[in-house]
Amino acid sequence: MNASLTHAEHEYLHGIRDNLNQFLHQLFQVFLVGLTLGMMRTVIPALAETEFGVPKGSFGLLMAFVVAFGFVKGALNFVAGRLSERMGRKTVLLLGWASAIPIPFMILYAPSWNWIVAATVLLGMNQGFTWSMTQTSKLDLTRADQRGLTIGLNEFAGYVGVAIAGIITGYLATALGPRMGLFVFGATVITGALVLTALWVKETLPWAKAEGARHAAGKSTGPKPRFPQNISDTPSTWEVFTLMSWRDKRMAAISQAGLVEKFVDALIWVVYPVYLYQRGLSLAHIGWVVGVYGFVWGGSQFFTGKLSDRIGRQKPIVWGMWLCGAGVGMMLLGDQVAWWVASAAVTGFGMALLYPNLSAAVADIAHPNWRGSAIGIYRFWRDTGYGIGALLLGGVAHLTGNLTSGFWFVSIAMFASGLIVWLFGEETHPRLNPADIVQPVLSN
Repeated sequence: MNASLTHAEHEYLHGIRDNLNQFLHQLFQVFLVGLTLGMMRTVIPALAETEFGVPKGSFGLLMAFVVAFGFVKGALNFVAGRLSERMGRKTVLLLGWASAIPIPFMILYAPSWNWIVAATVLLGMNQGFTWSMTQTSKLDLTRADQRGLTIGLNEFAGYVGVAIAGIITGYLATALGPRMGLFVFGATVITGALVLTALWVKETLPWAKAEGARHAAGKSTGPKPRFPQNISDTPSTWEVFTLMSWRDKRMAAISQAGLVEKFVDALIWVVYPVYLYQRGLSLAHIGWVVGVYGFVWGGSQFFTGKLSDRIGRQKPIVWGMWLCGAGVGMMLLGDQVAWWVASAAVTGFGMALLYPNLSAAVADIAHPNWRGSAIGIYRFWRDTGYGIGALLLGGVAHLTGNLTSGFWFVSIAMFASGLIVWLFGEETHPRLNPADIVQPVLSN
């Protein structure tokens, strides 16, 4: 046992520098994942009525493709986490890219909005498998004191990809037509991603197993994380699900915050393009407004993730929830492009504070033996927020007869959710709140 452990420790070193080549491959993968998501976020909502036959004022039908995306991606995050501990991270990543192959063809030949909804189901499969695996794989490779930076870089790469795709597809739609522009862009990205995954991505599950072995042998260094105590060494799916959802107050607070913050992304995905298009902005200008949100969100995570490695996760999460809610409300207080860009930037920076640090908080206190499952279940709740948020936004818009009520609904929800994290969460960084001080109190 000791000999094999020593061999594992020697072979599977943890840290960004020791695994830089593979770490960079995984970063580029999540950039491609972001490009795939971003191609659906500017052109399709803005042209839902004129290009794909969505009746004017049909808020529920307009939201249908985000509802489908959210529930499918949420479920597939859940599945991906468990599969990755049995089949390996690379296999799940390949399955994710394979599921995306039909999407560009469905957009090109779509006779109705139902085809777009169906394509978005496949997009949810793609995102649930691929984004989960790029994040989990990088966490496998890196040290505990690099988790904030690791997830910050992961989300930086992904959401810069989302922003770039929104801008490029806006121009391609103008130059080639919306369907052909999206087809060319999507087919290029998805084909390239499949080839790169097959040839250059490594399986990282052995790194996670080596880390778990060190914890079991008492050979891990540094402060001990505050792992939940009422869970077995090799827990069942239901054990991890209930722990993440309500048995551990910290995990439950994180999961609900992840769910609610996706209300913002559902709003920006569907309502922002329609709202701005109705106010006379071109597709290219809409791409820039939404792109600023993505750029600030993505670019700032490079710093906000690292910041949480220094000051902890709790404060950036709460501050981010409240700042993001304020940015959403700001959108309605002006009527100039510069104001909308500034509001999008505020929202993006709030997202940058909260987004990587919610995932880092889960990784802090999830044991390596079941960390993949914990991340998958957190991401299940988080991305289900797309679907729940889109349903609620559609309902609010239908009841009030206008889009602006959705902005206020999301803003209030973000403030309330941040308050829940403040009251029921705690600092999870092992250095700032190690296990040998006080064990967490678990709810019944």
